[in-house]
Amino acid sequence: MKKILILSANPKNTANLRLDEEVREIKNTLAISPHRDEFEIITESAVRVDDLTRFLSHYQPTIVHFSGHGSGTDGLALEDNSGNMQLVSTQALAKLFDLFQEQVECVLLNACYSQEQATAIHQHIDCVVGMNQAIGDMAAIKFSIGFYTGLGAGRNYEDCFQIGCTSIDLQGIPEYATPTKKIRRRRYQTEKPTNSVKFNHSNSMNNDNKGGQNRSVSIGGSVTGSAIQTGESNTANINFQQVSLPAPATVNIEAEINALREILAKLETPDRRKIDNAFEDAQEELNKPQPDKDEVGDALNRALKYANKAEGFASAIAKLQPHLTKITAWLGANWHNLLSLVNLTI
Repeated sequence: MKKILILSANPKNTANLRLDEEVREIKNTLAISPHRDEFEIITESAVRVDDLTRFLSHYQPTIVHFSGHGSGTDGLALEDNSGNMQLVSTQALAKLFDLFQEQVECVLLNACYSQEQATAIHQHIDCVVGMNQAIGDMAAIKFSIGFYTGLGAGRNYEDCFQIGCTSIDLQGIPEYATPTKKIRRRRYQTEKPTNSVKFNHSNSMNNDNKGGQNRSVSIGGSVTGSAIQTGESNTANINFQQVSLPAPATVNIEAEINALREILAKLETPDRRKIDNAFEDAQEELNKPQPDKDEVGDALNRALKYANKAEGFASAIAKLQPHLTKITAWLGANWHNLLSLVNLTI
């Protein structure tokens, strides 16, 4: 039994959204699906910031679906105790889902400009869906119908995402390229079905909203927020060794990353899953025809920073140095700071 926790928030000082209609359509879609007995739907509306941890702890959902307003870099809009908007920061959301990564498989943020939050949450959750720009009510509802149609038919999350995008396109709504996905397949899928849906996103489309309000919120005046900050107070004296970088063309990047991963795999650390997730993200990017080196660098940076907390990391530095030197050469000047993690400089 997979629990689907649908959270919605429409603070009274934001534009009115058709959130009840979206919840009803999701319920109706799963109620007539072939696998309807495999899902339990739990809904909570007018969600406040304090409710997030409580609901995730109490219900222990497999899928978390948020419907409401987003505000890009400022975060997602929930409610305070007076029903007004209170923003939850990207950093705080990522830290929250870090605590529930063993139970949550998928997070769907059906809110405008939520791609940044989706990317941050994906550090800990294998499948996260967000929106790369504003999305109107009708497009958001049609995406949900398509997504849960696929889920109720036993399709994997990637297929569900594609079906959701296609459902928008079939209605003639140009926002079919607005949903974005971040997916690792290893936890819920070992082999991709041969009948998977293919969908070509074209970001050049002019995505005008249809069907009423979009799910964004403008920030102005006084708005309360929620964030979590952490810091390290430990200091140490470190001697840095100067190295020369090889020519990028001489680097077998996949071999070097695999070597790096094998070394870190021997460390005993409670952050093992986070390290593996980061390497999976790097590999996913490398599998693309034209991988983004900054995406690879960001993933490796996360892996190394988590590994750096392990008690035995210091003893592994000497083994890591030659591989990270070559990796840094391939990544380019933007990522020379990675060398400092293993006491190197150029």
